[in-house]
Amino acid sequence: MAGGRSTFMVEMTETANILHNATRNSLILMDEIGRGTSTFDGLSLAWACVEYLANTIGAYTLFATHYFELTRLPEKFNRIHNVCLEAIEQDDTLRFMHTVKEGAANKSYGLQVALLAGVPEHIVKQAQLRLQQLESKQTNTNPVISKLYDLSPDDMSPREALDMIYELKGDLSKKLA
Repeated sequence: MAGGRSTFMVEMTETANILHNATRNSLILMDEIGRGTSTFDGLSLAWACVEYLANTIGAYTLFATHYFELTRLPEKFNRIHNVCLEAIEQDDTLRFMHTVKEGAANKSYGLQVALLAGVPEHIVKQAQLRLQQLESKQTNTNPVISKLYDLSPDDMSPREALDMIYELKGDLSKKLA
């Protein structure tokens, strides 16, 4: 800030430097690209960076992110793989095992890490309440998510499932129009 640049501007300047100067022989370590802006801006930037690094530069890259949407990229690009650090939850305790395993993490541990880092417990509890409200609001305000949440796939015939996919797709198209 003393230099007249926001933390996000510094992040983007460093990202630009990597994208302009990396080669196939580079080792690239990137952490949380795009988290300093709005969710969709950040996700879009992170997604484009990952694709460019994998498909154009081809450098060996470790790209740490909390955007769960990026964990779907290996389905589209065979050069991209997910790994995560193993964590074990017991009661209210979280332990990182410092073991890298294949696949994506199944959840975020942000609140648990905040507690481990020393954030006051009453702040973390307030954050848990806010998280529950936000997740509930997101589910209730998006008709597609609400319908998915209420589905019982095991109780549906293949035809009913296909019909539901078309219905959800129609709902989503209306919402995006």
